[in-house]
Amino acid sequence: MPHEPILSLPWPTAQPLAASFFDRDARLLARELLGKVIRHRVGEHWLAARIIETEAYYCAEKGSHASLGYTEKRRALFLDGGHIYMYYARGGDSLNFSAQGPGNAVLIKSAAPWLDRHSDAASLAQMHANNPDAHGLPRPLERLCAGQTLLCRALGLKVTDWDAQRFDTQRLFVDDVGEHPTPVVQTTRLGIPAGRDEHLPYRFVDAAFARQCTRNPLRRGQVEGRDYHLLHPEDAHQ
Repeated sequence: MPHEPILSLPWPTAQPLAASFFDRDARLLARELLGKVIRHRVGEHWLAARIIETEAYYCAEKGSHASLGYTEKRRALFLDGGHIYMYYARGGDSLNFSAQGPGNAVLIKSAAPWLDRHSDAASLAQMHANNPDAHGLPRPLERLCAGQTLLCRALGLKVTDWDAQRFDTQRLFVDDVGEHPTPVVQTTRLGIPAGRDEHLPYRFVDAAFARQCTRNPLRRGQVEGRDYHLLHPEDAHQ
């Protein structure tokens, strides 16, 4: 999808995803977000993480927050694609983006720290400081953003700052850095209670980072075709 011109870029080569990128089916959006980089400016540093795991949610299925009905707290879910929906999960913050259609969204389940000239070693050091382990020590790099609340903690993203907001290219945006993961693992979502459409295969994982996501879908004992499917570029519309 071509990028719409964005006049206020943080640097000339930045490729922020336009609002129209998010105006698509939630499952397709969940898959297309893999490989994109979330960038959040904290002070003078741009903290960054590459998306490696997502989950799609629809208003019409029982696993979603939107299925419980509209409330002011869930307002962002019912806004146009590209709004930020944040909520508290197990005492931490969680990041979601609204998709096409009222009540439909994508949860950013986990990511991998991203380093480049704009998000450098000092940025990574800030992420480590934001998200130490239970003993106050730095987490292993591959675990720093391995979960929805760990990701938000590492990037410094707070419900109070960003819920129901649009992206701001000077503070928070999703950057297209040209990564197109293949294959992609499609499997069932995590943490969905029994009887709330827990069987739906709406979770997507960059296969190259499967060991770094919330739960490895390619771990021993999992069988392709039964527990997960591998999607390739020709399967883009599944």
